[in-house]
Amino acid sequence: MHRIGYVVADGFQVMSLASQTVFEYANVVAGEPFYAIENYSVTGGLVRSSLGMLIETAPLGAPGHAQTWIFTGVNDPLTVAPSAELLAFARLAGGQARRTAGICTGGFVLAEAGLLADRRATTHWAYASELQRRFPDVQVEDDRIYIIDGTIWTSAGMTAGLDLAMGMLEKDLGAEVARSVARKLVMHQRRTGGQSQHSELLALAPKSDRIQSALDYARLNLAGPLSVEALAEHVHLSPRQFTRVFTAETGQSPAKAIENLRLEAARLMIEQSRHSLETVARETGFRDRRHLREVFLRGFGVTPLAVRRDARGS
Repeated sequence: MHRIGYVVADGFQVMSLASQTVFEYANVVAGEPFYAIENYSVTGGLVRSSLGMLIETAPLGAPGHAQTWIFTGVNDPLTVAPSAELLAFARLAGGQARRTAGICTGGFVLAEAGLLADRRATTHWAYASELQRRFPDVQVEDDRIYIIDGTIWTSAGMTAGLDLAMGMLEKDLGAEVARSVARKLVMHQRRTGGQSQHSELLALAPKSDRIQSALDYARLNLAGPLSVEALAEHVHLSPRQFTRVFTAETGQSPAKAIENLRLEAARLMIEQSRHSLETVARETGFRDRRHLREVFLRGFGVTPLAVRRDARGS
């Protein structure tokens, strides 16, 4: 039996525990109790969530009590510091357990314990920059649903904890069981770790009508070349002035923004249509299927075929 220990502290966000349902239903689908789940805290006893709900916990003992340890998040990691005892246990768990995970801002506990040093990690987008500032040796990727780096797993916001749990389930029991659990939980789509936390179309949020107009033009013409010169001409600016204003307002270069828009459009086509990858590449402005795959891997960390398999399976 695979034992999973959820580690909570006062003020934990109750949504962190929602991912336990994935493992519960995995036992139902498997027809046997493959997973055993228990909640832990430093001293044991009742622990109060940020909502005020109390849950009973067992005291933390040896990390060998579970093969997977999952550290839950809090609403604001800037005001809640993990205790020395919790950090000491996290270090032991990270060195001994099969998997150690941080859901949402639970990643701050792992980072404080030194488990994320020189690793890729994610957290809720609202705190990603703070995680990077506090722990410069962590490679923070603020646009990922969840990330696996060796034995360390981290997820974005609370609902992404469900996706992280589904990823664990698939590794343990296979894709078919994972798809069956997703159906039972009425998860519209089981998201892969490489998916973005937020829409690129919303994230750019330019301040001026000119740059907004350029983006609107780009969205309608993704299949075209969309050079800086063409975009600048559309809004009656010189290429140099357009690049300067665009970067200042969006935080991205025009080339990077267009690539991200194309990636998002391609991902949506792959998930929601039956068009061939050659057609998807052509319609979203990539040279060919191979170019699409290269940029997809760089942007999302997964291949277009993997995203399509997950979408169809869900």
